[in-house]
Amino acid sequence: MNRSKVILVQPPIEDFYLTKKRTIPYGLASIAAYIREKGFSVEILDSLATGKSKIIEYPDEFSFLLPFYGKKDVTAFSLFHEYKHFGYSYEHIGKKIRAKEPFIVGISSLFTPYENAALKTAKTIKKFYPHCKIVLGGHHPTFFPEKVLTCPEVDFVLRGEGEKSMALLCDALKKGTDLKQIPGIAFKEKNSFYISDPTWIKDFNRLSLPASDLINYNFYQRKNKSSIMVVSSRGCPMQCSYCSVSASSSHGPFRQRKIKDIIMEIKRQAEIHNIGFIDFEDENLCLNKQWFLKLFLKIKKLFADKNVELRAMNGLYPPAIDEDIVSLMKASGFKALNLSLGSTSKNQLKKFKRHDVTASFEHALFLAEKYDLDCVSYIIAAAPGQTAQSSLEDLLYLAQKRTLAGLSIYYPAPGSLDYQFCETNHMLPDHFSLMRSTAFPLNNTTSRIEAVTLLRLSRILNFMKYLIDTKGDIPESKPFCGQEKASSLNRQDSSEELLQWFLHDGKIRGVDPGERIYIHIADKSLIKKFIQQIKTIPIAGIKKSV
Repeated sequence: MNRSKVILVQPPIEDFYLTKKRTIPYGLASIAAYIREKGFSVEILDSLATGKSKIIEYPDEFSFLLPFYGKKDVTAFSLFHEYKHFGYSYEHIGKKIRAKEPFIVGISSLFTPYENAALKTAKTIKKFYPHCKIVLGGHHPTFFPEKVLTCPEVDFVLRGEGEKSMALLCDALKKGTDLKQIPGIAFKEKNSFYISDPTWIKDFNRLSLPASDLINYNFYQRKNKSSIMVVSSRGCPMQCSYCSVSASSSHGPFRQRKIKDIIMEIKRQAEIHNIGFIDFEDENLCLNKQWFLKLFLKIKKLFADKNVELRAMNGLYPPAIDEDIVSLMKASGFKALNLSLGSTSKNQLKKFKRHDVTASFEHALFLAEKYDLDCVSYIIAAAPGQTAQSSLEDLLYLAQKRTLAGLSIYYPAPGSLDYQFCETNHMLPDHFSLMRSTAFPLNNTTSRIEAVTLLRLSRILNFMKYLIDTKGDIPESKPFCGQEKASSLNRQDSSEELLQWFLHDGKIRGVDPGERIYIHIADKSLIKKFIQQIKTIPIAGIKKSV
């Protein structure tokens, strides 16, 4: 065992899909920087930095999803089908750790539905290398320290932001000093637990730059250029009930980093990598206008004539967007605006504790068109107390706007007000693994069959918008002729034909890999209302009007 060796692990993911550009282990790189400062050697074992994936059986608790996802659909109306293990096998991770012989291993456990993968990683590492200490950190252990510590293989939990606490834990274990002095720590103590409060970094001026050299950027590429992530702020001053990092949650307060530190971080990356894409993973990138303008004027200058695409994929708050900001975004390298709408329903917005941003949202769309930026607009469906009719109205509203419709199925996020509400009212699913959008976690005022229907209708709507952009119009409806197989092997042609049948009889069809046509399970009432309305409203495309 090497008493100076630390390994930080990003575990595999088991789900229906993986968004590669959003799994860069940025948080582990931030923690690694502090560990280095304490004199330790540190590595990141990123289990997701591989093209490996394996189809696995649906977990038992997912059996109710089989009618929704059981058949593969090769058309534009597909949702999900195969459940996969993305990343290295647990055995491979265990062997890697054994070969490295670290004295402590830190495992990231960010998303509650993936907690089982994090625990499997811990169990396998201890099986292959029982000598090391294992610590879990991230959003899930922060809110469920006792549950995580019931796993015999987990020695410690670090709650809150782990940069300083992980470095202090490494130091304390090496020197044999009092562990209870470490902020945010939790561990087993005789027949009980010692659990301290979560810790949040107060002074961002002293935040070390992430150890980005430990990230495998050869894997995180787009169009043969490196794709990097930047987090320029943490927390959120909004009160939104569904969010686990809002001001209404127990998360740390809203804090922004110094502009010079962000620029220095990006410059260091640019010196090593040929950067082609930067995702700013912030909740509120443009909330502070003057800060935003200063930052992106520098970024614009830094990447002048280098064709770097910028994105803020978490969604921007429409009231914070004005022409100064949009024009600079365009000049800096943004090609699209990701906009957070939430809902257009005043009743639902009240439940969400969120302001009505419709007017500013429409102004943001106007500015996006003026500056030739695409748009993706996010709405939430199937939240507690939310009706399917309300979500359908949101979808039809977006149908008339120059934007893709990003319909997100609600999931209860631990730490949020809505999670507390669901827990109090016994609405939470029985398993942590079900608390994800793809599993339709609630069966409340929006039923699961209504939720999957809304999701499919959003796919159909976006395909219609695509046809308007590429062909100028939507094809006329026509009756289904009773054929067993698709007329064309071409994905777009077969999807167009399915759309024509759908507009005629309201049945959402799919085509399996054997070209056989079948009907998806869906709510007939919702579809009927959708078709009635879609025929009476002007549907807008996505691209800038000519």
